[in-house]
Amino acid sequence: QVQLVESGGGLVQAGGSLRLSCAASGTIFSINTMGWFRRAPGKQRELVATVTGGGSTNYTDSVKGRFTIFRDNAKNTVYLQMNSLQPEDTAVYYCKAEGMVRVVFTERISPFVNWGQGTQVTVSS
Repeated sequence: QVQLVESGGGLVQAGGSLRLSCAASGTIFSINTMGWFRRAPGKQRELVATVTGGGSTNYTDSVKGRFTIFRDNAKNTVYLQMNSLQPEDTAVYYCKAEGMVRVVFTERISPFVNWGQGTQVTVSS
């Protein structure tokens, strides 16, 4: 089993910065892609940014140049550095991880896709 625990959300004024963290734990064999998604009030969940195990990144257009995603593979942790925050960035942010997990009491590995519980980011104008 894999658990994702997020931290770092909060309230910030427009133009401010926050850093989100998401740590994966459990019987992890490997983690491929990690990413951040968000759901704003009244809207569908959308991709914010992803990073592969090799470090390749992808961002939605609205955050390019303001947000940076990076990961510490030794800690199975992904971060989202958010600068120049705007009120439209207000949302619940979720991390997602995909990879392979060791199946307990066996020699097998199995794919997993897990989500964090979400952390609220509120940007005031």
